[in-house]
Amino acid sequence: MRKRNTTGEWTARGMGLLSLGLGLPSVATPDTLVRIMGLRSDSTSRTALTAIGLRETLLGLGILSWPRFSGWMWARVTGDAMDLAALGWLLSQSTRRQRSQLAAVTAGTVGITAMDTWTAIRLTRRPRWKEGQPGEYEFEAKRAITVNRPREEIYQAWRDFRNLPRFMENLESVEPTGENRSHWVAKAPAGATVEWDAEIVEDQPNSLISWRSLPESRVENAGTVRFVPAPNGKGTEIHVELRYTPPGGRLGAAVAKIFGKEPGQQVASDLRRFKQVMETGEITRSDASVRGGGAAQPPRQPVQREIAHPLTEPAQL
Repeated sequence: MRKRNTTGEWTARGMGLLSLGLGLPSVATPDTLVRIMGLRSDSTSRTALTAIGLRETLLGLGILSWPRFSGWMWARVTGDAMDLAALGWLLSQSTRRQRSQLAAVTAGTVGITAMDTWTAIRLTRRPRWKEGQPGEYEFEAKRAITVNRPREEIYQAWRDFRNLPRFMENLESVEPTGENRSHWVAKAPAGATVEWDAEIVEDQPNSLISWRSLPESRVENAGTVRFVPAPNGKGTEIHVELRYTPPGGRLGAAVAKIFGKEPGQQVASDLRRFKQVMETGEITRSDASVRGGGAAQPPRQPVQREIAHPLTEPAQL
């Protein structure tokens, strides 16, 4: 896994810590903040500060859990606007003594609002992937396998992306949407799904296929598969390179590892399934793989067999 931070993401973390620094005292000791701000010491003021503290605490935790998601920062900007409106009303109703304290609080809030807005814009405009430029929390996997089938047959099976869900465990469907473009649906944590559109960027018949997600896709991903004749004419070597940023950033990456979906292992498992289908027309599944452990290794226990048509036949989706 590669990790890259941008200025906006570092700033977001700082604002997340600031949210916690403002929120926790507001929840724990609202009376103290009422005195500092020069507000009237009554239940209304304490309730308002407690509510603001809860908001800041939740936003702080959200930002620190997923600093690359601009939505958290825009939520802070919205909260800042509400706070400024409330402070403006309080200033209009305050005494001269209260006004100086409220003016200082308002000036600080204006500065925080400016920083929140800058950070939110920075994250929203975060650069997309470029060739050779990894993204934050990006996973990269490289695996290879030899399949005892002609290179032309292997290429044709892979080139029809509708076949991919038949051996890629985490893909639900891939449907063509136009010339060299397709719509992908994949499994996400907690039983959810995630969708994106992709395009083929390079296609060398019987040699190479390269694709990547389109701009603004929720899952940034790219892949290349190469087809190389195996030594002594014994089938075809398949070399797969895959990189992607999982939904949920760091959280999605952690969930993926917890549930055994480390991308290198997953790609290796998918390639074994592909090999089984191409060579035998079926996927052999051990008891462990039935429980979610991936494609079977040579089993020691009795196996179940999931019959599948060879991938060179039209996909039935």
